[in-house]
Amino acid sequence: MRTVLKKDEKILIIIRQHWLKLALPFFAWLLLAVILIWWLQNSTAFIIVLITAIYPMLEYINWKYNLWCVTNLRVVDESGFFSRYSKESPLDKINNVEYDQSLWGRIFGFGNVDIQTAAELGETTYNLIHHPKLLKDTITHAQEEYKKMQISNQASQLAEAIARTNVTQPSQQMVADELSKLFDLLQRGAITQEEYLAQKNKLMGH
Repeated sequence: MRTVLKKDEKILIIIRQHWLKLALPFFAWLLLAVILIWWLQNSTAFIIVLITAIYPMLEYINWKYNLWCVTNLRVVDESGFFSRYSKESPLDKINNVEYDQSLWGRIFGFGNVDIQTAAELGETTYNLIHHPKLLKDTITHAQEEYKKMQISNQASQLAEAIARTNVTQPSQQMVADELSKLFDLLQRGAITQEEYLAQKNKLMGH
């Protein structure tokens, strides 16, 4: 992956399209090679075969650099070798992840993955993905761990605030409970980020 990782960011999985993506270019070139060598039977045939081999090689390069990387912070979509494309979706902006597989997809291990985000693009479908269920499950698990990390950070902030203001032990538990409820409401979309911050500052006496 060419995208630079952020501080404390770790790669969980890298997935590409299924190898079937390369089957058609390779067999088309192989068929052409067999026909030319059998028909011409001279050095010209070999030269043409070598030149046309560029096609499956380019397809392989495109396949290799077309990938999806799931980290503990985001999902990165990269493609292109000569021209480059990159898009990232933060885990907290992903609303839903789905995958579907046909009968042949289940047999050979490929399928489509649909990612719905809160961004303007809304929904993106990736086709012919290798191990689509693994990609979907990895994103879901990463989101759960990300939420736990957020809660842990909130708890650390609360502990620091309590230490600064010397709040008594009964009040510590009360503030912690209220902060946990507020964070849950924020995650479910019941309150906005501004409302959450306002209530949080009020609880912590800011």
